[in-house]
Amino acid sequence: MSESILVIACGALAQEITALKRASGWDHLHLATMDAWLHNRPGNIPGRLREKLRRYRDRYDRIFVAYADCGTGGAIDKVLEEEGVARLPGAHCYQFFAGASRFDALARAEPGTFYLTDFLARHFDRFVMRPLQLDTHPELRDTYFGNYRRLVYLSQQQDDELLRAARGAADCLGLDFEHIHCGFGELESGLAHFVTDASDG
Repeated sequence: MSESILVIACGALAQEITALKRASGWDHLHLATMDAWLHNRPGNIPGRLREKLRRYRDRYDRIFVAYADCGTGGAIDKVLEEEGVARLPGAHCYQFFAGASRFDALARAEPGTFYLTDFLARHFDRFVMRPLQLDTHPELRDTYFGNYRRLVYLSQQQDDELLRAARGAADCLGLDFEHIHCGFGELESGLAHFVTDASDG
């Protein structure tokens, strides 16, 4: 009998993890999410994650965390080391979707790059425009994005509607647009490695 596995993930990854679970037949994998809005307050992520881990620890055989560092300056890793839990590699989701070497090349080629994933293309107004008040004060655009040169959309799905939304986001911010289709990248390989280890263990 397979061990029961819980993945605690950022809500921004829920759709992708659900798709991977379905495609891979990981019926013993369960998902608990944390509000993606926490990315606007990354200092709150480690404490919330610790609460989640302790709430579910006795309910599952193994727990894995589908977060990168996500702007916490190593605080997530400190919690995970204390709790004995592993996470996805990388500093942020852009890195593990693109792959570390490709993301590093993108960052070197143009440091002034703003990145979108499918989630952010879908929720651009909620997570970018409204929090920065660009919907009501468009004159603030250059204050926030004056040093940016391009927007790179790292897509997970091949979706024309999301592609149009990402292009619209670039236009809204006055940035050059580039699209790179990444699929699930190291999110897929990281989860697959963890599930395989759990099955072998």
